[in-house]
This record gives sequence, structure tokens and C-alpha cells, in this order.
Amino acid sequence: MIAKTPPPPYYAVIFTSVRTEGDKGYSEMSDRMVELARQQHGFLGVESARNEIGITVSYWRDLESIRKWKENMEHSQARGKGREEWYQSFKTRIAKVEQDYGFDR
Repeated sequence: MIAKTPPPPYYAVIFTSVRTEGDKGYSEMSDRMVELARQQHGFLGVESARNEIGITVSYWRDLESIRKWKENMEHSQARGKGREEWYQSFKTRIAKVEQDYGFDR
């Protein structure tokens, strides 16, 4: 589903990854991280897709909200497990959204 975001400006955290073989608890943790992110101040929405490369884009009101999400203890533990078990490689990018447009049927 496409996230319903407010009018810009806001921020996008773009997480791109290549997974290792097997689930190893990844699906459960992924669901938990989305649930936890939704509880964070400044969280606006999330979109995710995975084939050979996974892309998750989370939307945030401001850089401070992103910083606090990164510092969340449970999120930090999940990132550590990702480095150890779930990802062959990954990259995180943060971008300011200055314009958006589209339509919804």
C-alpha cells in the first residue's frame, strides 16, 4: 500500500538490502519493526517491496524523529542482528521530500 503522507516537506529513510538465505526470524522482526516505528513520534508511513533487492521507505516528519528512531533500543538490536544474520549488504539513505504528487482511486 502507498503511504498517505502529509504535504511536504518531510523526510524519507530509504533502506535498500540484499538478504542472506533463509528467514532466521527476519519476517517476525520486520513486522515488529513496522509496528514499533508506527508508535514513534514523527512517523508518517512506510512502503516496502522485496525481490532480489528489498527496498523499504519510511517517512518521517523531521530529522529529530529519524534520530530518535535510530536510537530506539529494540531497533538498534534488530539492526545488529541484520548485520550478523539477515543481510549480505544494505544501504540507508535519508532524503528530504520537497514535492510529491499522484492520485488514488
